[in-house]
Amino acid sequence: MFAAFPLLALPVLGYNLIALTLAGGFSAIDADVRLGEGLFTIRMASNVDWPVSLGDLLLAAALVVLFIELLKSTTSRRIAIINHALSMLLFIVCLVQFLLAPAFATSTFFLITVMVLLDVLAGFIVTIVAARRDIDFSGVDG
Repeated sequence: MFAAFPLLALPVLGYNLIALTLAGGFSAIDADVRLGEGLFTIRMASNVDWPVSLGDLLLAAALVVLFIELLKSTTSRRIAIINHALSMLLFIVCLVQFLLAPAFATSTFFLITVMVLLDVLAGFIVTIVAARRDIDFSGVDG
């Protein structure tokens, strides 16, 4: 049953924890400031410091999870349909939070929401293409 769980819920949950607990409330400015604070810097080969923030780490983790979700969407098991439905539900939750809750009106959360949307679209497109391929085999002239 764990295969049906949309893994992108983890970065969304992480953002919720950061925005609502560490930032001190529902303010978009507080959440954006907290996510934009530099955690550490990396000295690049060009002798320039690259400041890495909490929002950067969250987006990087969400991209890795999106890659895993895209790999999961290529399976055509029955559990994939449940995963697609739960991913759609997660997208609706993200969209409502982005539009209605001030702490979620940040670029970081918007990009996470776009990743969830891409997961939903990829899942449905892969399922439709696989179903079309199965149907096309029956229509071959022979």
